[in-house]
Parts: sequence; C-alpha cells; structure tokens
Amino acid sequence: MMQKIQYETERLLLKVLDESYADKVLDYYKRNRDFLGEWEPIRDASFYEAEYHRNQLQIDSSCIKDGNALRLWLFKKEEPDKIIGAFAFNNIVRGAFLSCHLGYKLDKDELNKGYISEAIKKGIEIIFDEYKLHRIEANIMPKNKASLRVVEKLGFYNEGLAYKYLKIHGKWEDHIHMVLLNDNA
Repeated sequence: MMQKIQYETERLLLKVLDESYADKVLDYYKRNRDFLGEWEPIRDASFYEAEYHRNQLQIDSSCIKDGNALRLWLFKKEEPDKIIGAFAFNNIVRGAFLSCHLGYKLDKDELNKGYISEAIKKGIEIIFDEYKLHRIEANIMPKNKASLRVVEKLGFYNEGLAYKYLKIHGKWEDHIHMVLLNDNA
C-alpha cells in the first residue's frame, strides 16, 4: 500500500487514493453517470464495478510513484468521506519539455460553488513548485463553457483548436488547447 498523500485548501481536502477507496470512487461515478457521460468516453459495464476502480487506483499509485502523473480526489472538509470530484495531471514529460495534461471533473451537485477552481489552483501550485514543470495543457470542448471559464480564471490562454482531438461520448470532438506556463521554471 502506498503512502497517503493529502493537501488542503480553504474548503477542501485533496487526496491521493489507494485501492481501499474503490467503493467511494465507484459511488462518485454512479452518482454522476449521466452528468459525466456527455464529457467522457463511452464506458463499458465493468467501469461501474468496484474491481475496475481498485485496479485503476493501483495504476494511479504506480504512475504517481514513477512521477508520470498526479491524481487528486476532492472531499469537502465537512464531508471527508464523500468524493465530490477529481483532477489529474497526466502524461508528465520531463527533459526539455517539462509538461503535462490537466483533466478534471466535479459532482453534478457541487457545480458553480468554486470548488474545482479552488482545487486546481492548489494543483497548479503543486505541479509547478513540487514537480517543477513548465507547462500545463488542458484540452476542452468548445461547448463546455463552464470548463473553459475555470481555466481562464486560473490564467490559462488559448493556443488554438485541435480538430477531432478526442473521442467523447462516441464522437470525435474538437478541443480548445488551453495552456498555462510556469514563469519560474
């Protein structure tokens, strides 16, 4: 079992989870199945089983240990046993690039409360200060106005449109390539 890692913001606990949290992760995805469906790849039935998430949490742990990714799950301080979202810095590349991709999701019942912005702001601090990366890339569908507002508030800028970039909900979707640079790297 990996060492537990936790960060705090004003209202949130941001945790790296091990496989013992599989049921809580599954509960999050079941509660948000319809809401997230529009923004994610089509999931097969196994995705909605605890074993799938146990395996995924083990993979996440390995990637974090190897320095290839950082996934943090969000909990409100007053509800420390209920996951309300997650964000991840994936595809961490070292060398001359020092870059990663950002992805995030939030519980349908917690939208427009500033939680995801608060969490990602802390994540940016971690990825720039602790991981010493230079660049964070977030690719967002043009119709996802709320998500675009989140990264714009955090200082990301538009580097252009990637055509048919990701297969989302069974369809190849264009994505706006949003970027944040670490001026101190």
